[in-house]
Amino acid sequence: MEKKEEEIEQLKMDCEHFRARLEAAQADCMREKKEKLDLRQHLHEAKQQLLQQAEYCTEMGAAVCTLLWGVSNNEEAVKTILGGSKAAKFFTITAQTMESFVKSLSEDTKQQDLDSDENQFVLALAGIVTNVAALACGREFLVSSSPDLLDTMMHLLGEMKPGLCTKFKVLMLMSLYNVSINLKGLKYISESPGFIPLLWWLLNDPDTEVCLHVLRLLQSVILEPEVLAKSACEMRDTLPFQRIITLSKSRNAELQALAKELLEDLKILEYEA
Repeated sequence: MEKKEEEIEQLKMDCEHFRARLEAAQADCMREKKEKLDLRQHLHEAKQQLLQQAEYCTEMGAAVCTLLWGVSNNEEAVKTILGGSKAAKFFTITAQTMESFVKSLSEDTKQQDLDSDENQFVLALAGIVTNVAALACGREFLVSSSPDLLDTMMHLLGEMKPGLCTKFKVLMLMSLYNVSINLKGLKYISESPGFIPLLWWLLNDPDTEVCLHVLRLLQSVILEPEVLAKSACEMRDTLPFQRIITLSKSRNAELQALAKELLEDLKILEYEA
């Protein structure tokens, strides 16, 4: 009897011990749950802050670059910009921003929100590059100090589908055309791998402005004998004559005239054989 009472007492003690451990485990579990909930809340708040900061930076970037786009119409302003210590860094960031924007485009995107801060940001950046390249000192700077930006623009023009981001494409093509006025710039662009196939790819764009500026860039190559000599063979073998003939019948008078002029210029390829 006494032994049974001792066993019962031991069982009670064990029970109390396990109950205490259970309560401690439950308390730990509740504390961990609360900590996780707190962490999730902090993470959510941090994400919201980052999103707000990103939106603010994009909005600020769009506003500042739009202002700078307008200012860059002034030759003295461009010279001041290029004379600063951050000019090369600015064009490096420009290339990175353009690339990020194109990567963010979804596969099924048909129409871009032209009023969005993201769209306005990259348009303003491309506009600044176009204005800088319109000046002799700007062309020289881009070729000598920011060739990566030229590489990025040519790469992105090949990444975007026909009919997509046409204004952005036009600004980049205008930039490349302006750079091509500089002989060193024209050589750099025309000798880039895949340049000629890129022009043919872009000629399939349904937008007349895109096609117009592609033809202008092509004309720069054709009218420079030293550059044409290196590209003539590839052009002659792959030139989409039929597409250019179609463009020469365009309802857009400027595009039609340039296409007809280019068809005449292309006759020189017969003598480069």
